[in-house]
Amino acid sequence: MKKKPSLLISVIPILFMLLSLTVGYGVYKLRTEPILLLSAFVAAIIAIKLGYNWLEMQGAIIEKISRALPATLVLWSVGLLIGSWMFSGTVPMIIYYGVQIISPKYLFVTTFLIAALVSTVTGTSWGSIGTIGVAMIGIAGGLGASLPATAGAIVGGAYFGDKISPLSDTTNLAPIAAGSNLYEHIRHMLYTTIPAALLSIVIYLVFGLMNNKVTTSPEHIGTLLDHIDSMFNKNILLILPVILIILGSVLKFPALPTMLGVSFFSIALGVFIQGFSWQNGFSSLITGFNINMTGYSGEVSNDIIKLINRGGVGSVTQTTVLIFCAMGFAGIMSVTGMLDTVLNAILSRVKSRAGIILSTIFSCLTMAVVTGSSYLTILIPGEMFKNTYIKRGLHPKNLSRTLEDSGTVVVPLVPWSAAGAYVFSTLGVSAFDYFGWAILNWSGIIFAIILAITGFGVTKLSKEEQAQYMKDFDIEEEKK
Repeated sequence: MKKKPSLLISVIPILFMLLSLTVGYGVYKLRTEPILLLSAFVAAIIAIKLGYNWLEMQGAIIEKISRALPATLVLWSVGLLIGSWMFSGTVPMIIYYGVQIISPKYLFVTTFLIAALVSTVTGTSWGSIGTIGVAMIGIAGGLGASLPATAGAIVGGAYFGDKISPLSDTTNLAPIAAGSNLYEHIRHMLYTTIPAALLSIVIYLVFGLMNNKVTTSPEHIGTLLDHIDSMFNKNILLILPVILIILGSVLKFPALPTMLGVSFFSIALGVFIQGFSWQNGFSSLITGFNINMTGYSGEVSNDIIKLINRGGVGSVTQTTVLIFCAMGFAGIMSVTGMLDTVLNAILSRVKSRAGIILSTIFSCLTMAVVTGSSYLTILIPGEMFKNTYIKRGLHPKNLSRTLEDSGTVVVPLVPWSAAGAYVFSTLGVSAFDYFGWAILNWSGIIFAIILAITGFGVTKLSKEEQAQYMKDFDIEEEKK
């Protein structure tokens, strides 16, 4: 006989995980994966007390992992893509010219704007981070700029586009979960997204102008350029892989075959333009690119080795393990109903407009931390709050906006999430380090709270609209 988990029982695994991560990772720098596994073990002990057996928990874990597999496959494909772009010379060429063209004072704001443009056009934050983001982090490394600040600007810009692009999957998912219209949803998000973007631009600009430690010595930059010039040939054709990825996204080609095709095309460019071997090209797809593949025999500094030796499926295997560990915890919390108990407890205590929106924000944040899934932070709170918004006379687009403000863009700030792990594997900077610099991702929540309290930008339903929504969604009126 299975027992319904109480609120006290339900919050124990969550509090244990948060405390363990804070102390274990934050203080003692322990690996995140074992901490998540230990948290899952605590949740499993409670699940057994509630009457669940291991097979039921295992089934839920497998289901969660299976849902994470599409993201994992994309992650592997990005590893292939980065390895092939290093092999072709595409990323080194962008770094070579970028270091000379981009002023260090405007590096962070330029990075934010370029990442925002690419992700808005393509509708993919991951694609923006894994392509132009890799190049920009390389330029930052060459200039001696702050890597956490650069990574934060990349993530902020990439998720700007992920929020407002009609090509983005989460931008389409949020209005579906909330019951609003796609373009209504995008317009409504401008109330929080534009102020967050402007705040980001101002801070990046001021930091760039005031930071006296942005650039390295001219000798260091000169050495970097000399090494790249000696190792790689520059050719206008090397920009084709970038164009093909953007074109594939705009034309809505399937992501995986597009990335695989561009990866093999990039290997061919490396063979014919750089003169590298097919054997090394195929190796770069799996183990990553290595300076030794260029045939360069001179002495190379560790900074340049770290900049050039990148990519390959092997570089993201640790990320895959992290995702699977997180899904283990999420699966047990979901199948036992402990996660639902926590969220329902939150919902039952709110009555006002501000209270409902603030509860939605808190629920999304809880889902982001516990599950690490962009989709779950939209789907579960959206399903929970959809009827409540309509019953209280709030337009569904308020809900869909809140789901994105406190769900979609928050997930990459969670180190054990698929997005946070992806950023770490591609840019080499942990979410713990770039958190504060991903200004758009956390400031959107602040603006959402301000709107909830003041009522500005919060659309109410007319009596006729409310009646129509209640009829369309088969919602019963609340009893007086």
